[in-house]
Amino acid sequence: MILEVKHLSKHFDVHHLQRRVVAFSELTFDLCAGEFVLVAGPNGVGKSSLLRCLYRTYLPVSGQALYHARDGTIDLARAADVDIAKLRREEIGHVTQFLRVRPRVSALEVVAEPLIAAGLSHTEAQERAARWLAALGLRRELWDAYPATFSGGEQQKVNLAHALIVPRRLLLLDEPTASLDPQARAALMEQLAQLKRSGVAMIGVFHHAEEVRHLVDKEVVLAQDAGRTTNESLRPASGVVSSRETGGDLDVVE
Repeated sequence: MILEVKHLSKHFDVHHLQRRVVAFSELTFDLCAGEFVLVAGPNGVGKSSLLRCLYRTYLPVSGQALYHARDGTIDLARAADVDIAKLRREEIGHVTQFLRVRPRVSALEVVAEPLIAAGLSHTEAQERAARWLAALGLRRELWDAYPATFSGGEQQKVNLAHALIVPRRLLLLDEPTASLDPQARAALMEQLAQLKRSGVAMIGVFHHAEEVRHLVDKEVVLAQDAGRTTNESLRPASGVVSSRETGGDLDVVE
């Protein structure tokens, strides 16, 4: 077992409106190594908020998210910031649909940076970065250019390579295919399949959910219920399991 989410809840207090907005309530599910959980549901039910709580960009208001790290179990909902920072460096990755563009840094350097920070030589890091950019379909003439000048889809290829190039035990995928063309989405699916086979656990929110169905082991469906979001159902790819009213080194690119 990699992750056990138990009765996790998140809300936001909107002070100028004097109201509370519930992102999700009483979510419960688990995740094992090599499993892929798809988080589904309509807009506004807290899918991205769930991933941000697990990455601790947001702080849950109640419940537990027990992550079984290499050196022991830690509750992501309550862990100290220093422990969260260590997990982000070493074990948990968060892939979003946006690249934080840095001026005057080439696409190749952006992708190589995590490997250099992990101790690889500059040459080896750039070689691996080149393989990732090629696998995701970024044209060779753009590798030495600045991503700030790229289209949204080309920036996303750089973003994905940067996020996926260092091996993680758990990947949180927040709409990673939203700005990609069909060919790039297919290339990403191939890389995610290889990561899954290597034992990486993944939780994902996808704009094109049908393209990732072949990877899905479980589906957490979020739905609005009287103004709050609940875990409506948790099911494997083959059918419904239950319904709830309440809530080592790896170089994937070949």
